[in-house]
Amino acid sequence: MSIGLFLLASEAGEASGFGINFDIFGTNLINILILLGGVVYAGRGFVGKILSQRLEVIETAIADAEKRKREAVEQLADQQEKLAQARSECDRIKAAAQADAKVASDAILATVAADIERLREASAREIATEQERAIVQLRQQVAEKALAGVRAHFDRGLSDSVQQQLVNRSIELLGAK
Repeated sequence: MSIGLFLLASEAGEASGFGINFDIFGTNLINILILLGGVVYAGRGFVGKILSQRLEVIETAIADAEKRKREAVEQLADQQEKLAQARSECDRIKAAAQADAKVASDAILATVAADIERLREASAREIATEQERAIVQLRQQVAEKALAGVRAHFDRGLSDSVQQQLVNRSIELLGAK
């Protein structure tokens, strides 16, 4: 600034008195420096206040972003823990379902085996019953044929000696009992 005043004073000294210098390049530098000094001096508080407010906004935004990041990390950890618990529960349910399926399968197989055994026993009893029925039927047929043969023999007539032998034998059989 002192250089600008020196030039202003020296030019004023050449002319008699104080005047306006029309040299644009020489005076522009001085004017710009004076204007800049005035802006810095007068606007220091205003610009400082704006910059400090902007700094506070930025710091608040950074703090908020860091807070949200921490919350997001915590939520991620919680969700990962819940996922691990869900997987564990899924594995437990799957194991329980497999165990239940095995028990049910074993029960069904046991029931089927019992049913098969019961059917075998029922069929064996039925076969034995049918055999007995067939035997009784055969005995009846044999007895009927034997009686038919005896009747035919009686119808032809028995001699007195044969009748006497039959009576004696029947008496002996009755006496033996």
